[in-house]
Order: sequence, then C-alpha cells, then structure tokens
Amino acid sequence: MTNFRAALRKLPISPIQGHNDSMTTIVLATINARYVHAAVGLRYLKANMGALFDDTEIVEFVLGVRPIDMVEAILKREPRIIGLGVYIWNIEEMTKIVALLKRVAPDVPVVLGGPEVSYETDQQEIIINADYVITGWGDVSFAKLCHDLMGGKTPQEKIIAGEQPPLDQIKLPYTLYTDEDVTKRFIYVEASRGCPFKCEFCLSALDKTAWPFDVDNVLRQLDGLYQRGARHFRFVDRTFNLKIATSIKILDFFLARLDEKLFVHFEVIPDHLPDALKAVIKKFPPERLQFEIGIQTWNPEVQTLISRRQDNDQSAQNIAWLRNESQAHLHVDLIVGLPGEDLESFGVGFDRLVALNPHDIQVGILKRLRGTPIDRHTQAFQMRYNPSPPYNILATDRIDFITMQRLSRFARYWELVANSGRFARTVPLLLSDQAFARFLMFADWLFAKTGKTHEIALERLYDLLFECLTQELAAPSDQVTEALYADYQASGARGKLSFIPESSRKNSRRSQETVAQLR
Repeated sequence: MTNFRAALRKLPISPIQGHNDSMTTIVLATINARYVHAAVGLRYLKANMGALFDDTEIVEFVLGVRPIDMVEAILKREPRIIGLGVYIWNIEEMTKIVALLKRVAPDVPVVLGGPEVSYETDQQEIIINADYVITGWGDVSFAKLCHDLMGGKTPQEKIIAGEQPPLDQIKLPYTLYTDEDVTKRFIYVEASRGCPFKCEFCLSALDKTAWPFDVDNVLRQLDGLYQRGARHFRFVDRTFNLKIATSIKILDFFLARLDEKLFVHFEVIPDHLPDALKAVIKKFPPERLQFEIGIQTWNPEVQTLISRRQDNDQSAQNIAWLRNESQAHLHVDLIVGLPGEDLESFGVGFDRLVALNPHDIQVGILKRLRGTPIDRHTQAFQMRYNPSPPYNILATDRIDFITMQRLSRFARYWELVANSGRFARTVPLLLSDQAFARFLMFADWLFAKTGKTHEIALERLYDLLFECLTQELAAPSDQVTEALYADYQASGARGKLSFIPESSRKNSRRSQETVAQLR
C-alpha cells in the first residue's frame, strides 16, 4: 500500500489543458462547435479585464464533452466568478452546465453573455438559473461587473445592458491566442463591427451601422500573429468590402506576406466589387483567398419582405468575375424557408447560382435567431419554427413540413456530395441542365434507399450514386463508371466498389504501378 501511494503521488495532478495550481479568480468558459474554432469573444473579455487580467483564465471546451465533466474542469480552478459564452450551438449544454453549477457551487456567481442570451431573456431556463446576464456588447461591461462583485458591490439588476464604447477604447485580444492556437486553430479577427444592412434573418439587422476599428492598429496586431506563425485568418466582419480603401489596405497587407500556407477568409457584399478591389483580388494565387458571399435569395419580392437590398444582376456579374477572373475560392449562401419563397422560387434561384459555378453552395435552413426581426412575419406567412435549438424553420404557408424535410435532406446531401470535393467529375452528370430538380430527386431517392442522412460509408455512397445515375436518371453506364471511378481514385480511397469489375481494378492497379515505376 505504501508503494502504491508513493506511485500515485508521482502521477499528473490534472489532465485538463491549461490547468494551473494557483487559484483563478475568474473563469471565462464556452463550448466551441469544433476544436479548430477558437473563441475570440472570450479573448476580448480577458483582454479588457484591467486589474483583474492576471486573475482571469479562459477555458474552452468542444461539443461532445459531458456537461458534468465541464463543470468539474471549471470548479477545479476554484473561481470566485464564472463567465459563460452562450451561442445557438451550445445553448442546450450550457443550460445543463448552469443548472449543475448552481447545484454544487451555489455561492459562485454565474454571468452569461453572448447572442443567445441577449434577447427574450424572460423566456429561457438558463437565464432563470444564472445570477447575471450581460446583453449585447460585453467587452467592458463584464469587467465592470467583476470589479463590482469583487469589491462587494451587488448590482440591483440581473439583466445588464452591455455598454457599447468607442472601438478605440476596446483593447484588441490577439496576443491572447496561444502558440497552440496559432499552429492548430483558425485565428478569428475583425476590422469592423456591426452592419449597415437590415436583413431580417440576421442579428446584425439590429445594428445602426458598421463601426471600423483603427485599421493600422489591427494590422500591427495581425503582423504579430503572422510573425508567430499564424497563417489561417478568418475575418468575422459582416461587410468586409463596405469601405473599399480599408479592404484594399488589408488585402495589400496579406499580399506582402504571401507564402504557401497563408489562407484568409472574408465575408463580402455580392453587389459591391469596384475595379480597384478587383485589381487587388486578382493578384492572389489559388488557395489563398476565400470569399463567403451571401445571396440568400434571388427573389426580389422576398428580398423586399426581409428588408434586403441587393442588385441581383450586379451580384451575378461579380460572382461570375470572381469565378472566372480570380483565383479566390467562392462559398455562396442560399437560405431555404424565407417568407414568401416557395419551392419553385427557391429552385429557380438555386439553378441560377449553379450556373455561376461557385466552388461551394451553402444551402442553409432558415433559423429564427432570438431577437431578429424575421419574427414579424410569423403569423402572416404561417412560419413554424422548431422550438428547440437551432430553431430551424419547419413549415411556412408556401412550403409544408414534408417538403421542408425534403429540402433539409437536400441541404445535407448537397454538402455530402457536391461540396465535399470528392465527386468533381460525377456531379455534372448528376445535375445536368436541371440542377435543382435532379438533385432533389436524388436526395429523395437516397433517403428512401438508406433512411440515413449521416454515417453513409464512402464506398456505399459511390455505389449508390452509380445506381441512381444509371437506373433512375438513365445516364450512360460507361460514362458514369468512368467519372465515379476517376473521382474515387482521386480521393485516395482504396476500397472495393461494387460497380467496378475486378478485372478493371486489376488493370487500373497495374497502370498505376507502371506510372510509378516510370517516375
């Protein structure tokens, strides 16, 4: 027994990443959707903690960890205050975490912040259990609350409206990205906050305008990250190309630092791409720039309903230019279930976008984010939303529940097949000249065949595509075989495909071996 105790004392005290033996006064925690998503919001809070900076620790989790284990990890720091970042993807787990915290550590104040708890605060279980909620901007308000609590001053109100200071009074958080963040995770940054547009499905519709940070200060901070080895930058600005002079300055910054690993992501307005900006974009080589372009809907009547201003013809021309004249990777968004849009209208818009040939089309299902003005259409258009996160649209007066389910599967299978990059030669055969109708048919057929939207084995998916294309869509068997087999080989997979005869596989292997020997 003595030897066992001696050995036990030599074991690591805690396997928790970032744990330290000294007591932490304040813990800032959140749950990220994936490990690569570093929480820039928590870093802003810590950067602006003032005298409490050194006593504040950031603890990040990933979806899939048990709430009780996350609570244990938080309480091991022996915090006097706990701040939690709450978002649509983690609200269910966070609700459980707060309930557990208040059961086992009821005297430790729990402060909530984030978009999911900034609106409709009287309706949420998580808010009932928490001690305080800071709505809206928390950069300076959280620090003020912590200083009050540490000084024995108890706020009179549970719900605290976040103060929105001038941006030059907010300390940037980029030095708080760790070396592990820099080498293994996306680095989220911003050159501005807010949005001047009023699209009603988006929380930014509540902003009065967009506010720019001092771009020179931002770039100095980004250079520091770059010098430390950061190469994957994702700008969270809603309207990166709103002020072209600033956009060009930022792009020039990255042009001067081009190397084989650099990758920069921006969200851009589709109908605002003047020649001066095009000239800079054109200088970037492949795989360095990614633009997320929100089309959402091509229907002018729907755009008017949701207060979206968009020149559709100019947007189409700009997407075509980016696709044909630049090397930028294009990720373009459409939304299913907007008020006033029926199946035919969405299909026409989808086909229009497919014809422009962006690299990815993100088919999103409308969500009723808390606080967004889209709620004003609920009765008039019989909008029926899922009462649980992610609050996705279930039916409208134009699209019934069964059809909405079909479209949800359409979106999932589109991601699995078209956006995956595994079927570059096969997808054109699948879509032909009626992209929406044919892919919807494929989605209906695939679900009827498998009953699944996830966990379809890769080889099984190739076989199913062959079956659908040749038997349901009457595509030439030899053409389909050639395209699918070429895609499969390019993917690097080396399993067995049912539609490929063994003799063909042997011949293909011999050909590959011969080529390898010649090289």
